Amino acid sequence: MHRFAIDAPVGVDELRERLRKMSDEDLRWFGRGAEFMCSPGTNGCMPPRGCFVVQLEEAKAEWRRRRGQGTAA
Repeated sequence: MHRFAIDAPVGVDELRERLRKMSDEDLRWFGRGAEFMCSPGTNGCMPPRGCFVVQLEEAKAEWRRRRGQGTAA
């Protein structure tokens, strides 16, 4: 199981290393969880917390890297 950073600032380099080590299945699981944490209803219709946004964007970037899709959104 992979944990999300909740209150502490996200160490991007450490997060990228963790994501690189994940299997595709684990990366998809992590990405779906991060996407949920950024959804409007999760935080009482408030904007998503920055730590979850960073984790979602890094998961997407790792997925694109693995698929040879570069860094374009």
